[in-house]
Amino acid sequence: MIDKIALVLVIIGGLNWGSIGIFQFDIVGSIFGGQASIWSRIIYTIVALAALWCISLLFRDTEAAMQHEDMR
Repeated sequence: MIDKIALVLVIIGGLNWGSIGIFQFDIVGSIFGGQASIWSRIIYTIVALAALWCISLLFRDTEAAMQHEDMR
């Protein structure tokens, strides 16, 4: 479940960066009161932590994890 939440947050972050790159529009900043607001900074930090978590997905043996889930 944590993996899915982290992946959703990373996708949101990627879409936000895409909107900044293409349209020069920061969705998170505009919703939460600008890039420097405490709420925007919290969201940016949560997305960054989710990205760090997603790095672990690269190094996991997904086949072994799937077999472990099937045993439950």
